[in-house]
Amino acid sequence: MQNVGSGNSRADARRNRALVLQAARSAFEERGLGVPLWEIARRAGVGAGTVYRHFPSKEALFRASIEDRHQLFTDTARDLADAEDPGGVFFRFLAAVVRLASRNRGLCDALEAAGVAADAARGGGVDEASPGVEREFEEAWGVLLVRAQEAGAVRGDVGLEDVRALLIGCMTMERQRSSGAGAVGAAAGRMTALMCDGLRPDSAVTKLPDSGEGRNETPREESQRDETRRGEARCEVCGRPVGAARTGRPARYCGGACRQKAHRERVRERAPRP
Repeated sequence: MQNVGSGNSRADARRNRALVLQAARSAFEERGLGVPLWEIARRAGVGAGTVYRHFPSKEALFRASIEDRHQLFTDTARDLADAEDPGGVFFRFLAAVVRLASRNRGLCDALEAAGVAADAARGGGVDEASPGVEREFEEAWGVLLVRAQEAGAVRGDVGLEDVRALLIGCMTMERQRSSGAGAVGAAAGRMTALMCDGLRPDSAVTKLPDSGEGRNETPREESQRDETRRGEARCEVCGRPVGAARTGRPARYCGGACRQKAHRERVRERAPRP
């Protein structure tokens, strides 16, 4: 009888653990890391003490609840490592991760947390960026990125940390567009398509301004400076394109009317106020 009782206890423990994990997956998917532990225990139909007996912390429960999904991503990336068309494979894999993770708040939180840990590791803040399956996922994903770059399908100046940041932002935007106030008329996957387009090689790559250039400029002044460089100077009053002045310098106004209007505005600003 004692052995029977012991066997029943082990069976009850396994059943309770399975219930807790099932409830945690559902709760984390809906609310992410912000869900309280008592809510998970309530959904599982057990007490908080039972949860702690199987998982020492909410973070440990969270990792266990998403481990299968992370492992699925890792296995998929490894299976695709030697596939033909590495560029197409990389972009399809990226889109699939966004599509699946944007429906799961817990996965979004996990990928974002892994990115923060990786940044801290590069800065010497922690010893290991992504423990366990998270590290394996990044390694497998990194192989797909390198192969796509070697095939010329992805820009060579981006690294895995760049793609991860884009991925996290894209998941957030896709999630907001599908469930927020702007969901009406929002095309599913549009943010993903824009992200993928930004990763493709292109001769018109956006260059960041020099550290000292444009520091105190308004957006309009910065736009006018950029347009002037491209030979597309615009009138400061009406915004229409203008050609070069006789002096060779870019003209500020498209004609006499706009020049007079700007002059009157300057006079009005300089006039003493009553």
